[in-house]
Amino acid sequence: MAETKPTAGAAVKSPSSAQPKKSSNSISWLAPLLCIVFGYVIWRFVLGAPSNFTTPDPNGGFWPQHKGPKGTLTKMYEGGIIVPILIGCFLTVLTFVIERLLTVSKAAGTGSIAEFVRTVQFHLANKDVDKALAACDKQKGSVGNVMKAGLKKYKEMITNTELVTEQKVLNIQKEVEEATALELPMLEKNLVFLSTIASVATLLGLLGTVMGMIKSFSALGDEGGGDAARELSKGISEALFNTALGIGTSAIAIICYNVFTTRIDGITYGIDESGFTLTQSFAANYK
Repeated sequence: MAETKPTAGAAVKSPSSAQPKKSSNSISWLAPLLCIVFGYVIWRFVLGAPSNFTTPDPNGGFWPQHKGPKGTLTKMYEGGIIVPILIGCFLTVLTFVIERLLTVSKAAGTGSIAEFVRTVQFHLANKDVDKALAACDKQKGSVGNVMKAGLKKYKEMITNTELVTEQKVLNIQKEVEEATALELPMLEKNLVFLSTIASVATLLGLLGTVMGMIKSFSALGDEGGGDAARELSKGISEALFNTALGIGTSAIAIICYNVFTTRIDGITYGIDESGFTLTQSFAANYK
């Protein structure tokens, strides 16, 4: 027989077992700056090493005007000052791809999410909450954390004699929502860098190409003749390195962004299924 203690309005909310995760995103904002600096180091001291050119600029400085690159890759140096920024963008993409891969893999847990949910459903059907909690400890990850938080409230509501069934279900649902609110930001964190670079890298590549074309056509107008035409062709080739770098970086960022969002959607679906499992099980078993 259902409990009939008089209550008014919403259910009484007991303290939540879900605790906010303390994390700082300052390192995430510092990483792109460090990657751009490292990109400049690669461009200036690796690609732009004097030994890579037949006519190096002895004065050096921030942007040495080396001439006559000896290798195909070395020609990238003459693409201009946009090249180190694009290299930095590429390094930023690699950095956050590795970071997101580790985070999302950890959030997915140690086993199949669907199998884990079925295991919990089986234990709850047998009214064995402790075994369900043990399954959460084994699964880990975001789904396991949300399910565990909900199960703790589930177990607490079983022995609660002050609330009616509907209010107990509401408390469990609220606990799951709070635990979910703590897990989702960690899953989506730093994806903004991938989505931004996916758009910006192509534009930066085009900017570098346009700047190179302006420089090449300006030289053509000043010199004229066959030598100027050869310089124009060489300048266009160098300028197109910017476009290649920009498009390549953008393509990698888009692919990785879509892969991560797809995996996160799968985890989110598992979290939603977990909440539904808990509320439906409690409503069915503890009327």
